[in-house]
Amino acid sequence: MPNANDHSANDKPNTITGAVARKVTPWPDLQEQDDWIIEELPVALSYNGISHVVMMASPILLKEFALGFSFSEGIINSAADIYDCEIQQSESGISINLEISQRCFSALKNRQRQLSGKTGCGICGLESLQMLARQFQPIASPQQFQHRSLQKAIKTLRQKQQLQDLTGAVHAAAWCDPQGNILHIAEDVGRHNALDKLIGILLQQQTDTRLGFITLSSRVSFEMAQKTIAIGAPLLVGASAPTSMALSEADKYGLCVVGFARPGRQVVYSQLGRVVEG
Repeated sequence: MPNANDHSANDKPNTITGAVARKVTPWPDLQEQDDWIIEELPVALSYNGISHVVMMASPILLKEFALGFSFSEGIINSAADIYDCEIQQSESGISINLEISQRCFSALKNRQRQLSGKTGCGICGLESLQMLARQFQPIASPQQFQHRSLQKAIKTLRQKQQLQDLTGAVHAAAWCDPQGNILHIAEDVGRHNALDKLIGILLQQQTDTRLGFITLSSRVSFEMAQKTIAIGAPLLVGASAPTSMALSEADKYGLCVVGFARPGRQVVYSQLGRVVEG
């Protein structure tokens, strides 16, 4: 885990935003120095002028976040359902107003979901257990992956986490090709947010999600599995163990889940034929 002795504020790369400098006093030398702290701000999402949710998030890749969240939560069916995205920052936080199709907006009003105050909370505020039971298309991908490709992605993920290197307080989600090369990565203080940002990137790039996989710096929870199923990706790799509900959802829709993915180790929990020797 990075600490104040690992870097100084002057080490911040020019390409990185989302962190702020702060004076700290590390023990045991007790010498005051500069360090970098991850930014966490309230981000309010509104649809067609109606407030929907306030999330705590890192203020980077905000358009991607709004797009990915809207898609993974079933508010829109494609990027084309968003007509406009306006981002405003104030002293109290960030507001994102999305103009979406009337069809999507009517369906959203019927859902009446209200969320507030969590850091990338996946299912907070749902009004009934029935709202958890979203329906998806089964995973339709012939792609298989070799164990060594997963290992390559796992080892590379940590190297590409620039905000994590800077602050030590960030999750990441990465999109990988079948050979384990990381093509896109998103970071956020919240693991759900990181995945939503990645999904937004994939939608923007019109990526064929049947032909690659997602690697997470976190565990594979129910919500992370659902979001992955929503975009049709065949494989989700997590650094920690999956939950029982995540595996139930994976079994239902044909998602391959790999947990405890670390250099030299990984465990396949579902769709065992998806990951092969090599």
